[in-house]
Amino acid sequence: MRDHGPAPGLGPGAPGARAGPGLGSLPHLAGVEVNPGGPTLREDADLVTAGEAYAQRFAGPVGRHFLAVQTAAVLGLLAPWPGASVLDVGGGHAQTALPLAAAGYKITVAGSSPECGQRLARLLEPGSYDFQAVDLMNLPFPARAFDVVLSLRMLTHVADLPGYLAQLCRAADKAVVVDYPAKRGFNLAAGALFRAKESLDDNPHTRPFRSFWDQEVLELFRAQGFGRPRLRRQHFLPMALHRGLGWGGFTRASEGLCRALGLTVLLGSPVVLRVERLA
Repeated sequence: MRDHGPAPGLGPGAPGARAGPGLGSLPHLAGVEVNPGGPTLREDADLVTAGEAYAQRFAGPVGRHFLAVQTAAVLGLLAPWPGASVLDVGGGHAQTALPLAAAGYKITVAGSSPECGQRLARLLEPGSYDFQAVDLMNLPFPARAFDVVLSLRMLTHVADLPGYLAQLCRAADKAVVVDYPAKRGFNLAAGALFRAKESLDDNPHTRPFRSFWDQEVLELFRAQGFGRPRLRRQHFLPMALHRGLGWGGFTRASEGLCRALGLTVLLGSPVVLRVERLA
């Protein structure tokens, strides 16, 4: 999968992890939810994604295609650090832990509850990973304890995004990898898309999702001293459309064509993003 290169306009940030900035210091991020002035709430957005019902969203040929694209993106972004230690925050879904363990990475999965480790225990070999139930907003690991910190399927649902990213960055020595729905292409009509998703995707765990401009996310990472972004855009057409149709051949053909035409590079979503520690 093609590396889209650095995003424009991202200069070096201050070195070292800091507490996430408030909206007063980043007024253009007014749409990002935070918990200003109060105690940080315990985050448990991973409880849904770690369940078997959620896993069924990725069953069948369409779901397998989604996972194959996601896995290729993640492995490509981690390629500079073969065999690295990886903290997978909110990774009880096993979508990343399974292929990363198979590829020789040293995986620790952090979940908000012991329940989040149940799917991992069913799918991964004992000893191929470590699971810890922790407070995701107060990770109990030393600073820079892992080569890479990974967190998929979380950013769009967490309540305190700056605080959450600050935790990921503090634990990462070299890089952080996340995903998010981008405000590009069809996601510019996010409200209508969610209503369509509810009607096409017959799943009780369909949740409202928040989309981001790329620069919103990059600014938050820059405040933590992370930059040099690499982005992989995954799909051009809405995932809800593919799920609603349920035709694996259509999904592979249509997305292959969109990628060949350059539409996915320009307008694709979700994004898998890697940022590196600058100092």
